[in-house]
Formats: sequence, C-alpha cells, structure tokens
Amino acid sequence: MESNCVQFLQNKTILITGVPGFLAKVFMEKILRVQPNVKKLYLLLRAADNESAMQRFRSEVLERDLFRVLRNDLGDENLKTLVSEKVVPLAGDISVDNLGLKDSDLLQHMWNEIDIIVNVAATTNFDERYDVGLSINTFGPLNVLKFAKKCVKGQLLLHVSTAYVCGEKSGLLQEKTYHMGETLNGHGKLVIETELELMKQKLKELQKQDCSEEEIAQSMKDLGMSRAKLHGWPNTYVFTKSMGEMLLGNHRENLPIVIIRPTMITSTFSEPFPGWIEGLRTIDSVVVAYGKGRLKCFLADPNSVLDLIPVDMVANAMVTAAAIHAGKLGSQTVYHVGSSCKNAITFEQIHDLTARYFAKNPLVGRDGSPIIVSKGTILSTMAQFSFYMTLRYKLPLQILRLINIVYPWWNGNKYKDIDRKIKLAMRLVELYRPYVLFKGIFDDMNTERMRLKTKEINQKVYGLFEFDPKSIDWEDYIMNIHIPGLITYVLKK
Repeated sequence: MESNCVQFLQNKTILITGVPGFLAKVFMEKILRVQPNVKKLYLLLRAADNESAMQRFRSEVLERDLFRVLRNDLGDENLKTLVSEKVVPLAGDISVDNLGLKDSDLLQHMWNEIDIIVNVAATTNFDERYDVGLSINTFGPLNVLKFAKKCVKGQLLLHVSTAYVCGEKSGLLQEKTYHMGETLNGHGKLVIETELELMKQKLKELQKQDCSEEEIAQSMKDLGMSRAKLHGWPNTYVFTKSMGEMLLGNHRENLPIVIIRPTMITSTFSEPFPGWIEGLRTIDSVVVAYGKGRLKCFLADPNSVLDLIPVDMVANAMVTAAAIHAGKLGSQTVYHVGSSCKNAITFEQIHDLTARYFAKNPLVGRDGSPIIVSKGTILSTMAQFSFYMTLRYKLPLQILRLINIVYPWWNGNKYKDIDRKIKLAMRLVELYRPYVLFKGIFDDMNTERMRLKTKEINQKVYGLFEFDPKSIDWEDYIMNIHIPGLITYVLKK
C-alpha cells in the first residue's frame, strides 16, 4: 500500500450495498467525513424506484444523528451540496441479476467507473425463511460478484460476512476460507444447488396445498433451520452466509476478494462520536430488558467470552483492508474483526457492569418511579434453564389447567397467554444458545498484521482508522459509552 487510507479514497468510485443498514451507514459516513474528494458513492437501497431510494436515503441515513458531526463541520447547505455531488442512492436488490438495476445507460456508466465494490447487504434473522436467506445471503454475494466482474476498473470486492460462520466450534478459530461442499460436521457433502432445489420444491408443494402465507413462512423457517443443523450450523443465518462465502471463493477468478468477518457489532467507540447505535443489537435486548426489570434470569456461561466490537472499528478495518488489497489480482483474504483474542470480556463481566450501571442510573417506569433492578440469575446450561422455567411457569400452568377442568365455569383461559410466553422464551433461548454458551476465540492474526502494516504507513492519519481492540477499556466503554448510547438513541430517553 503506497498511500495512506485517506489518499487511497481520493477520486475513487465505490458501490456500497446494504444501505441503510447500521454498518453500511457508518462506513459511508466515515468516507465522506475523512475524504470529501471521493469521486462517487453509489448506494444500493431496497425501494420501488430511484426517487423512493432518495427519500429513503434522506430519512433513514442523512437525517440521522450519525451525520451531526459532518453537519456541524460543513453546515446544512454545504452538506447537501457534498451529498448531491458525491452520493447516488439507487433502488436495487442484490438477490437479482445486475442488482435489480434496469437503466442500461446507468449500468454501463457504473461498470466503466466503479473501482471498489463493498457488499454489506444481508438478512441477519437467525431463523430467516430459507428462500429469503438463500436469495440474499447465499446467491446475493454471487450476484454482486458477477456485477463486480463487469466493472472494467474494478480493483476489489469487499464482502462483509460474520465471524459466526464457524458454527459452534470451540478453541482458537482461524481466519480461513470455506471450500465448496465443506460442512461443519463432516456428514456428507453440501451441494448448494441441491439446497436451492429443495427450497424451490418445498415452496411449490406448500403453494399447491393452498397454505396460508403464515404457514408458508413458518415452513420455510423450519426448513432453513433443519438444513442448517443437518450440515452442522446452528441456524439459517450463519448457514446461508457460509454458503455465500463458498460461492465467492469458487467463482472469483482473478478479482481480489476480501472477506470481513465481524463479531457482535456494538455502538461507536469514538467516531463520529461515542455511543451512537441504531436498534437493539446482539446483547442489547438483554441489557434493556434487565434495565426495565423484566429479566430475572438468563441462559449464559458466566465464563464465556462475548466477542464485542464497536461498529466504527469494523468500518475502519474495512477501509484499511480495501486500501491494502485493491488491485492485488487473484488474492482472497479473511479478516476477523473482534476482541476475543486480544481483549476478551466475559458474560459475567458484562452482567456485573450492567447491574452496576442500572443500580446507579435506574430507568424510570411508566408511573414515574425509578425501576429497581436486582442482580439476575445466570443459568449456565439448557437443563438448568428448562428446570427454572418448569418451576416458575409450567407447574403453575398445570395447576391452572387442572382447575379449568374441575371448574369449567372458571375463566382459566388466561393460561394460554402464559403458554405462548413460555414457548416464545424457549424458542428465543434456543436461537441464542450457541452464542451465550460459545467457547470459541477468534484468531485475528491477519487483522493484527494489517494493523501493524497500516500503523507504519499511516503515521499521520493512523488515529483516523483505529481498529485495535486493545484500546478498549471495557468498563469505561460499557458504563460510559454503550449503555448511555442505547438509552439515548434506541430508548430515546
């Protein structure tokens, strides 16, 4: 890499998919803030047409608090000018050919101009419908790759995956690529075309049976989970993401490919300001439920490492990797962007910090009084959790049912709601179990080499592209940045 990252971005035309998603937005804001002389940013959004894409971009991207630093630095009018000159929001869809772009003149122009392609688009639901997961997470990257190959100046395809494509493996997990047909349990061979045909066949059967949309959706979710588990992955999300990686590796030919595998992405560490976040991510639903006094127990191994990484560090690693690998024909490199190897934090530590925070800064209930939280019970096995649920809910539920049989005039139908709550709780626990009981540590040797290399070259601007997890003081980050950010930007308090 002859130039630093800021110089690298100058005069580049970049296509970014997955806008207005959390990471894609932070990545895009970073580029505009550090290098206003970027040539063009094409942003692919799901929308009916380009006018709707522009409206969505304005409301879901530009008007968000994330852009307040740029807005303050440039002023409203200058920011509008910068965006109108540099940013082109387009209605598109990575699950179809040519990314859903219909204008042949625009396509030709993009293929002549684009230097870097960044694919962040994904569906992240653990139990996504199999047809949706395959179209976006598996065949979506292949469509992006086909598009990238048509870019005559194309120097790199950077694809964002997830570190959890490893499934439930334990120990030190290497930054290695997946090969076509590879499974996690070694049972049989994974044939992606067969998975596609199975999905199509099942969909056809369900439609023939005149099933409702709800029944079709549930059957598709069940199919995805069963196929994932058959091949050794815990859920549809990581299974379909793994197959997407396989297709990229198999069809890349000479185009340089970088696969960024972040761990659990959290609020910004420092840029454009600390604590910005959008939506409840990874552990955040647990943190908020605890702060609201709704969480009395949870399944987790207290000693399990929760691999958290701030979103701005992921964006910085993405820019840096692009600068290093652009134009290196035939290369394919995987980067784990996480903290477990260099600066681990356990579930118990997060629990303690969360308890301390809400004891000191309680949320306010609907009645205006502070919500007093007690330290929750951590259950470290599914057996313990099931036993707890039985004692807390299922035994009283059985008694309610018995009363309803003996005294049919008594309105005991309320137990149906309890039943639904138990089923929902058990389903959610099963979905999150692989992560709260996770025993793996993500090796980041490639990422560490990249850090050292860029620190040497980027002397003056190194601080602008910080992604070293060793720089995170977890107590300060959780107590003074992350939870306050959740309360400000998600709970809007």
